[in-house]
Amino acid sequence: MQQSVITKEIFAFLTDLKNNNTREWFTDHKKEFKAYESEVKMFFQQVMENLKIHDDIEKMKMFRIYRDVRFSNDKTPYKPHFAGSFSRAGARLRGGYYLRVKPKETFIATGFWEPNKEDLFRIRKEFELDASEIRGIINAKSFKQIWGNMEGDEVKTAPKGFDKEHPNIDLIKKKQFIFVRNFSDKEVLSPDFIDELDQSFKAIRPYFDLMSDVLTTNLNGESLLD
Repeated sequence: MQQSVITKEIFAFLTDLKNNNTREWFTDHKKEFKAYESEVKMFFQQVMENLKIHDDIEKMKMFRIYRDVRFSNDKTPYKPHFAGSFSRAGARLRGGYYLRVKPKETFIATGFWEPNKEDLFRIRKEFELDASEIRGIINAKSFKQIWGNMEGDEVKTAPKGFDKEHPNIDLIKKKQFIFVRNFSDKEVLSPDFIDELDQSFKAIRPYFDLMSDVLTTNLNGESLLD
C-alpha cells in the first residue's frame, strides 16, 4: 500500500476556507473540498489500519466540516480543519484516539474526555487508594518526551467526599484525563507523519492498559465484566 500523506494542497485549501468562511465561497469550491476530503479520509483510514496492528479498534469516525452554529458565538459555517476519532473496542478496552489536521494547529489527543459519573468516581477512588502505578507510567521519561503532562478540566479543590489534603489530590480532582501532542506544519507535511502518529499512539498503551484494568474491576481487583 502506498504511504498516505497530508499534502500542501490540503493545507492551502483549509487556509483558503479559513479566510473565506462563507456558504457562497464553499459552494463555489465544493468539488475541491470533496476531493481533499476523500484524500484525508484515506489518510485517516490508514491511521486506523496501523492502529489495528497493535490495538483493537472498533470504528473510525470523521467529523463533518459543517459547524453547528446554533449555540456558538462563532457563526462561521465551516470548520477549517479535518478531524476524526478512533474508538477502542468493547467494554473491555477504554479510551480513544483523536486527530485534527489544521494548518499551524494540528494535534493528536488520547485518553478520557468525558468519563461518565460512575467511571469518574471509580478512577478517583483508584487514585485515592494508590497512584504509584499511574505515576510510574505517566512520569516515565520516554512517555513524557512524547505526551508531556496529563491535561484536562478539574475541580478547584476536591470532589465531594475526597480529602483536599490527600497526596494524590492533583489526580483526584481531575474531571478529564487526556494527553495532547502538537505538530508543526513541517512535521505534518513530512512523509513520515503517519508513522510518527502510530509511534505516538503506541506509546500511550501502558496508560490505556492500566486505565482499562481500573475501569473493568472493582477496588478489590475483581472483574466487573463477568
